[in-house]
Amino acid sequence: MAHANILASVFFAGMTGAAVSDTAAIGTMLIPAMEEDGYDLDFAASVTAASSIIGPTIPPSNMVVIYGSLMNVSIAGLFAAGFMPGFVLAILLMIMAAIISARRGYPKSKKTSFKQKLIGFKDAIIPLLMPVIILGGILSGIFTLTEAAAIAVAYAFIVGFFILRTLKLKHIPDMFIRTARITGVVFLIIGTASILSWVLSYNQVPQMIASFLLTISDNPSIILLLIILLMLIVGMFMDIAAALIILGPILHPIAVEMGVAPIHFGIIMVLSLNIALMTPPVGACLFVVCSITKLKLSQISRAIFPFIIMEVIALFIIAFIPQISMFLPRLLGF
Repeated sequence: MAHANILASVFFAGMTGAAVSDTAAIGTMLIPAMEEDGYDLDFAASVTAASSIIGPTIPPSNMVVIYGSLMNVSIAGLFAAGFMPGFVLAILLMIMAAIISARRGYPKSKKTSFKQKLIGFKDAIIPLLMPVIILGGILSGIFTLTEAAAIAVAYAFIVGFFILRTLKLKHIPDMFIRTARITGVVFLIIGTASILSWVLSYNQVPQMIASFLLTISDNPSIILLLIILLMLIVGMFMDIAAALIILGPILHPIAVEMGVAPIHFGIIMVLSLNIALMTPPVGACLFVVCSITKLKLSQISRAIFPFIIMEVIALFIIAFIPQISMFLPRLLGF
């Protein structure tokens, strides 16, 4: 069931691209189910929070869109680059979940029959076609990002109203209001960030930071390591979107000057800051699972520590083996 939790985040990533939404949606369903199945509550909570950061890594991702817009990097290329890192994250988390489960003697789920698998697949296939339509259309060049968003909304409307019948007309006004509020906030942040980016560039702040880093070492690998450590520390105390917007214009030119591909650095930056969503003291995903489980932050922080180690290992693998991120974008011509 712990593996099912992680894989659910992989599939959920194709629908929301937001870690907090992943934690809330999957956590409310699977944490009580895992506890009922014999798992410790803190373990169930930590698996849910840890796997949720797969959401902003595998496309479509909100943070990737913001990064691509600010840094003038191909968003479709960033989307293509996120697949393999997301799978690497999932595999390492599943390895850690298996190790802990074996040590604690957690139960294995009963095997399902082919008929049960077929029924489950039939019930899930229609909603799961949404990420296929979105990503397939973008990466194949059939439609743009904006058109993909419109098609996704239309598809969700049809599925919600006429197939699953879980949406009602009374839900529409509230959806419009929430969408307008979230979109307005994002564009205000991006607008302000663009001004900040211009000010930083005009005052040559990136060049000064680059010069400082070069006084420490002229080895590109050492400088990349320092940048990653900086993002991990900053992410622990700052909101991920704010950190991305403030640090992006500073660190992106430095990384590119060192020879790191813009698409590759975008994935490194997004993943580094995403890890902060599950680290105290301000990890948003931790607070979500705290509200679901009623556990203290200190309890979940201890339980999630092994998964944080695995995700940092995954980050270093992805950062220093660029082929993992760049294989698919190069294959598609980005």
